[in-house]
Formats: sequence, C-alpha cells, structure tokens
Amino acid sequence: MESSSSDVITASEIENCSHLQVPVYSSEELFEKLQEKWNSGKKKPYPAMYSSVFGGITLDPALMVIPIDDHMVHRGHGVFDTAIIFDGWGVVDVKLDQGYLYELDVHLDRFLRSASKAKIFSPFPRSTLRSILVQLTAVSQCKKGTLRYWLSSGPGNFLLSPAGCPISAFYAIVIDDDFSQCKEGVKVITSTIPMKSPLFATMKNVNYLPNVLSVMEAEEKGASASIWVDEEGYIAEGPNVNVAFITQDKELVLPSFDKILSGCTAKRLLELAPKLVEQGLLKIVKTTNVTVEEAKNAAEMMYVGSTLPLLPIIMWDGQPIGDGRVGELTLALSDLLWVDMKAGPETQRLSVPYV
Repeated sequence: MESSSSDVITASEIENCSHLQVPVYSSEELFEKLQEKWNSGKKKPYPAMYSSVFGGITLDPALMVIPIDDHMVHRGHGVFDTAIIFDGWGVVDVKLDQGYLYELDVHLDRFLRSASKAKIFSPFPRSTLRSILVQLTAVSQCKKGTLRYWLSSGPGNFLLSPAGCPISAFYAIVIDDDFSQCKEGVKVITSTIPMKSPLFATMKNVNYLPNVLSVMEAEEKGASASIWVDEEGYIAEGPNVNVAFITQDKELVLPSFDKILSGCTAKRLLELAPKLVEQGLLKIVKTTNVTVEEAKNAAEMMYVGSTLPLLPIIMWDGQPIGDGRVGELTLALSDLLWVDMKAGPETQRLSVPYV
C-alpha cells in the first residue's frame, strides 16, 4: 500500500527534527521544572495529596504524581470515589472549627464494593483508609471542596495482568472548590454513545471514556450533558450523575439501580424526600423502570450528584420539560439536600485535631 502525500516526511522536516535537542534533566532540575507551573502566586487548587507509594502526604502540587507504570494509568485497572468537604478545617479556632466530610462512610463503603468487583485488594483495612482520608482533609485546611480517592492494582510493569505488581496503591487528593447550590436549569440530550454494561456501570471504575465522549457530544450540540437510555428503552443515568423525575401526579421517581451506579446522593435524596410527602407536596417516592416517553412527559426533571446536589433540567432533545422552567418541587428537593449537607450529622464530623 502506497503512502499518501500527507504521510511522507520531507527532507526539510527531517533536517528540522535533527536540530531538536531534547534536554536531560537532573532530579533537581526536573523538580524546578515541575514547580514552575505552580509558582504563579495563585491559589493552589490541590492543597494536599496522599500516596501509598511514598507512604504519606505532600502539600506540593508538583509532587502530586502517579507512577506511569501504575496499572490504573495504562490499563484502567482502578476504582475511585468522592466525598464532599463542607464547613472545612479553618485556622481561627481549631477547637471549634471542625468541618466534616459529607456521607464519607457511605462513599467509602461503595468504594470498597467497587474495588471488590474490580478484584483490587486494598493495601490497608477500611479503618486505616478512613483515617488517612480524615487526616488528609485536616492537613489540607480546605474549607469547601471535594476529596477524591483511588485504589489501583498498583505500579509494577506494563502488562495486562497485575500479577507482577508488588502491592496495590491508594491515592487521595483534596480539591479546593467553592461550589454552590444549583438553581438554574440546563438543557440535555439523549446520548448516542453506548452506555457501560451493568458490571462496569455499577462499579465506580476509572474507565470514564464513554462518560467523557457523552459530555463532549452534548456540548457540541449546545447542551450541558446527556442522558443514557438502556437497550430496553428505559432511562439509565447521566455521564456522572443520577437522574430523577417529578411526574404529573407529583411522584418522585428515580430509575432502578440494578444496571446503573447507585449514587450516594441519590440514595440520600430518597431518604430525605418523604419529608415532602408528609407535607403533602409529593404523593410518593420510588425507584422503578422509567420509559423515555414517561420521562419526557414528566412535570420536572433533574440531575442528582454530590457537588450539585440537584441540577434542574428544563429541556431534553429540544423539548421543554413541563413548562420549560425550573420546578418548585425540584428546588424544594434541592433545599432538602443542601440543608442536609450544611447541617452535617454529628456522625459525619471529623474528630482529628487540626494539624
């Protein structure tokens, strides 16, 4: 097969390449290069990271790295989860300022379930993982943001099998993010990107390429994100969020979790929403299979996710949801979650002193 003209490297290009001098850095020089990005004086978005590879916490973003031969990097053999930092660790009065990680234990339990499905064994027991996450949050001094953490089959080689990896790896990072309650409605589309099979959809693993392509597709069409529909024609989920509906009969309905990720915030919503039933604002709260026709005929629609906690959806595939405006029940549900996040049950409060 002949090469096209675009595949041919010209003599001038070869000459230019021959003049390219790739530097070889000493460890000191490399460290300086890595730090250049973070020396602008701006607030650092990642105040602290833990890595089991070096067995501790670093506050220097230039050192927040993962080995390239980690199987999570080149094979996608890893799982992750996230917790919200709310009313976080301040510097005024360490005895009074005790923030919390919202729903930490629920997220950590799901994290370990995902690891089990992915056949990744944690290098530490659950209690140690939790302690590391709490201490990392304390050291970061982050007042509001997210705590993201990963379990990987670990570094060791570039093969498919992790058999040659000496030990699994645990990483965690604090992300400083001043998020707020979402009250503006967004537009969504039905994704044409194939959704994950139930095994991978119910496991929070690092293979997010379908999710990325799904969001990119939505953005290219002027939408915020997308909705996946399964092969049976039932509503599944969004790229990294659950989806919920208020029917014309004022029922709160979420798609069943058997083929999709069981969102921790979605489950918390199901626990809190009966308060609106008691007030007579909602008729019932349930999970069930939802067809596309039923979903598009809903009175209100919303995404449900950790940092939202609810994001109103007002248009889907160019068709208004309800009257095309953010619904009152959506805002009421959002308030329930937001108040719950701000209140921080005592069981979620951190007990490690400020470091």
